[in-house]
Amino acid sequence: MEAGKFFDEKMSRRGLIKSVVGAAGIAVLASGGLVSLSKAEAKEGPTEKWPWPYEKLDPAKTAEIAYEEWYRVFCGAGVINSIFSQLRERIGEPYKSFPVDAFKFLEGGMSAWGTICGSNAGANVVTNCIIGPSLKGASEDGMLMGSEIMQWYSDANMPTYTPKDPKVKGEMPKTVASSPLCHVSVGKWMKATGKSLGSPERKDRCARVTASVAYHTVELLNAWKDGKYKTTGVLPAKSFNIPAQSNCMECHGNKIPTPPLAKK
Repeated sequence: MEAGKFFDEKMSRRGLIKSVVGAAGIAVLASGGLVSLSKAEAKEGPTEKWPWPYEKLDPAKTAEIAYEEWYRVFCGAGVINSIFSQLRERIGEPYKSFPVDAFKFLEGGMSAWGTICGSNAGANVVTNCIIGPSLKGASEDGMLMGSEIMQWYSDANMPTYTPKDPKVKGEMPKTVASSPLCHVSVGKWMKATGKSLGSPERKDRCARVTASVAYHTVELLNAWKDGKYKTTGVLPAKSFNIPAQSNCMECHGNKIPTPPLAKK
């Protein structure tokens, strides 16, 4: 949205504060800046209340949106917008104010550093915004649903979803990453296919992976909405005494740092 158009809507000071807080948390602004937040006003932000309103979505429709969005804002923002754009139309706030395109930086494993796959990161943004922290026990925790999605991503023969009208025709090769990391997932696929990073096939593969993650995320959220969701998500740090995944040896050999044992 253009800056002029934004302020032409005569948004009130309180309305602007709510948008900032609801979209990205309580912004800390320099003295003399646009606005200053009182504690009372900051607490009015929708991020203080979970779960966010959610209506069940069609996984296939969501996947198609995510596929097309990859070619605009790539994997992370593609997953987020495939879900939040529909909820924006059906529900309005807090989704209406959420700055989806700001998450374009999740491309390429976050600013092209090859860390967590952007589609996994985007799915975690969605589950943690909608469900929030644990309110009714472990199965209600958005973080655990996000962890479950990452494990599913690691184990799945990707991509699992085929778009109705793919930009690259023909059979799309599939690989199992055994990791939620971008460089491992993409690297294994490139090695298996002989396709370069800049090839149309690699790009379409990642667009389909984005669609696959969006599809599965909605499947889980729909089950959660129906009260039928029981998470299989775990927090690996509790098992390894360090934030980690279970297949470090595949890439790092004997150079893996050894953490001290947890104190009991």
